[in-house]
Amino acid sequence: MGTRILDASAFYAGVPFGSTVNSHTTRLVYEEIRHIKQNHDALGIMLDTGRLHISDPDDASVEAARAAARKTGDMAHLSIQDISIIALGIEMDGNIVTDDFAISNVARSLGLKVSPVMTRGIIDAGRWIHYCPGCRTNHKSMSECPACGTRLKRKLLKSRAE
Repeated sequence: MGTRILDASAFYAGVPFGSTVNSHTTRLVYEEIRHIKQNHDALGIMLDTGRLHISDPDDASVEAARAAARKTGDMAHLSIQDISIIALGIEMDGNIVTDDFAISNVARSLGLKVSPVMTRGIIDAGRWIHYCPGCRTNHKSMSECPACGTRLKRKLLKSRAE
């Protein structure tokens, strides 16, 4: 099965609480979700028993995650917590458990395994482009067309490998 790396959505869905499988997350995600099941100290128990490990990815993995996110066009839609999860996935060659489309798209572009939590998961992975519906031109990440001023839209160019 490989190393299981949990995004915040996995904690909100209760994934680690109903499982005996060891999991990993980053310090940034842990800070985001540590209020969950606080009355029962569920996260503390998981840490004490070794079922949850908090690891921070190295700088090279973080930069690789950012580069992949820029390449897919997802960078603007990812938080620092999201980048940390992708980076940990790179470092541990793990299975990222998430419902976040941007995380899933970047992780799949890197060849990482992604498991959805409460959704079917993403069907198509690829690279986002911005285009003008008025003059039908493609542009870098902007909000409006420099030629005609029309608000740009975004669409996914599906990967051929999928």
